[in-house]
Amino acid sequence: MVRRKDIDGSVSVPTFYGKELRWKREAAGLSLEKLVEGSFYGKSHLSDIERGERRMPLELARHVDRVLGTDGYFERHCEDVRRARRAGHAEYFEKVLDAEKHALTIEEWCPILIPGLLQTPAYARAVILAGLPMSLDAEVEEKVGARMARAELFEADQRTPEYWVILHESLIRDPFLSGQDMAEQLDRIVELADRRRITPQIVPRNGRAYPLMAASVTGMTFSEAPPLIYTEASYSGDTIDDPALVQEYRKAYDRLRAVALSPDTSLAMIKSAAEDHRNGKQPDRLE
Repeated sequence: MVRRKDIDGSVSVPTFYGKELRWKREAAGLSLEKLVEGSFYGKSHLSDIERGERRMPLELARHVDRVLGTDGYFERHCEDVRRARRAGHAEYFEKVLDAEKHALTIEEWCPILIPGLLQTPAYARAVILAGLPMSLDAEVEEKVGARMARAELFEADQRTPEYWVILHESLIRDPFLSGQDMAEQLDRIVELADRRRITPQIVPRNGRAYPLMAASVTGMTFSEAPPLIYTEASYSGDTIDDPALVQEYRKAYDRLRAVALSPDTSLAMIKSAAEDHRNGKQPDRLE
């Protein structure tokens, strides 16, 4: 019989919490299926929590405490785990952090900033300091590190989401950073595309109207859950799961994808812009 892998509870607060959950479950002689019976969650969700890979919803924590007779332990501590999981991120971004690790597809549209999953440390640092200029160095580096950790999604050995990103041309043309730093940011996008981890497209800067002009949008689909849409402003974000509204956003994204240049043409444009930034040339605008 294959021996299961133990959970190292010393790694983080979520893994400690997950190890306690599994210990209590097994001490009660319950399988994953039995413990979630009567809740709205499946055994895979609970298994992910035990491994420290998913947050514990409050209603599930209450269900677990009731079944295991743990006197509110998991309810009391689930907020500690949630805070630990979102360290370096805004509270409103918490649901996205959890969802993107389990997504089948992630589709992003970014008219103003290169998305966090693709950012280099230099780019992330510049964005963070622009929005929170009075931050202490340690706070900035915590946020940069948290953003870089999200990109481990593209290094997974078993499965990565199908990731599609549409960028406005200004994001690759305008010198957001110094020439070398900007080149390295674009090189990162090229490297991920060459490894077939992402598919980038560019909306050309030609002055015409296009869908979703006024919004940054992320859409995610899942194998065991309905799709989600996430929209973000400078200091707030909103997760949308209303089916009718999600459908409207997804249709708009498809129309935007039709307006954008092809993936091959877009990738060639990104490579060319990277070289121009590296060589100190101001990239030409697309005519």
